[in-house]
Amino acid sequence: MSTPITPLSDSLAVAPQLGAEDMPAVKAAGYLSVIINRPDYEGGELQPASADVIKAGEQAGLTVVYQPVVSGAITPEDVKAFRQYLDTLPAPVLAYCRSGTRCTHLYNAAKQETSQS
Repeated sequence: MSTPITPLSDSLAVAPQLGAEDMPAVKAAGYLSVIINRPDYEGGELQPASADVIKAGEQAGLTVVYQPVVSGAITPEDVKAFRQYLDTLPAPVLAYCRSGTRCTHLYNAAKQETSQS
């Protein structure tokens, strides 16, 4: 896998767009779960579909969830769902979107919300 991975904590890293073909390498890198934060076809017809990534991830032994979040329009519900995934998915988790930035914003917002409760 040539996609750059950016660790944000011991249990979460983020990456830009991944495809079904990347799932075995994600598993080999030690990740147990994947969160897909990029809505299907946000980047057009050539973007890998979440269903294909989920199927390949599960075949590789990963837990994969699809949580589409619109870039630049993260809602409190998006943050809450992301935090719940981080609290319940087998770790470490790799989250991806177009560039990794949206996942980073979700993580920072979830972390801030957790520290305020």
